[in-house]
Amino acid sequence: MDVRYAATVEGFLDYITDLGLEHVEFKREYLAGHPEAPTPAQIGDLTSTYDVSVTLHAPFRDWNAGSFNDAARRDSVDRVRRTLDDAAAMGAGAVVVHGGSVPERYPEWVRDRAIDHARRSLREAARHAERVGVPLCLENQPPSSGTRRHTTTPDDLAALLEAADADPQYLGVTLDVGHAAVAGFDPAAFIDRFGDRIQVCHLHDNDGTADQHHPLTDYQKILTDVPAEYASFEMKSVADVGTCVGASGDPDIELGPAPGHEPNT
Repeated sequence: MDVRYAATVEGFLDYITDLGLEHVEFKREYLAGHPEAPTPAQIGDLTSTYDVSVTLHAPFRDWNAGSFNDAARRDSVDRVRRTLDDAAAMGAGAVVVHGGSVPERYPEWVRDRAIDHARRSLREAARHAERVGVPLCLENQPPSSGTRRHTTTPDDLAALLEAADADPQYLGVTLDVGHAAVAGFDPAAFIDRFGDRIQVCHLHDNDGTADQHHPLTDYQKILTDVPAEYASFEMKSVADVGTCVGASGDPDIELGPAPGHEPNT
């Protein structure tokens, strides 16, 4: 569930359960930005009522756990910790996290510091994941022109996981099949490398040239091959979620109030 959807949680849960879907992932930006976002405890009650499992996606806008600026790095880790706390409060099965990035144009010493900060950040966040009992799942990122992302290949993802030196039970993997395709990898490259450590799967499609997040309709074989407990369609609109499972037309769902309304406290 993305902040761009402008849908209430209840409306979205009505929609996806009518489609036969049984899982929802909330992006942290939705919970921070939507004027009618429920509290973590309320989300736990709602997902229980609708009988769906839930995961959270840690912040990734205005956020960088691999920042070479240590103040920004520490703030980013703190926001992941708070996301893990919220995940525990709502009964979520996992929290998805990115591995950070640094501009390629920066000098080598900056890039070296950035990857060192990414390792440190992941280690600190994984320790908190173990304390609250919610797995943190590092996601493979798509490559970006001019930006070095730390988890675009199986080797890079494995190196960051190893450097974190955390209990694999609480530091797992999110396999994003669209990101893998942009990076030139079949999902099997990640499945063979990480196996049961893959706890979350993100499903979307692209033409191989960019991270387009198009609807993915041919997903059944992927779900058969990926050992993840949770999978979600990571779409740009609610209607695209329906397209993935063969629904057509505009979804009839409850929308939230107009932007600018004061959020719930």
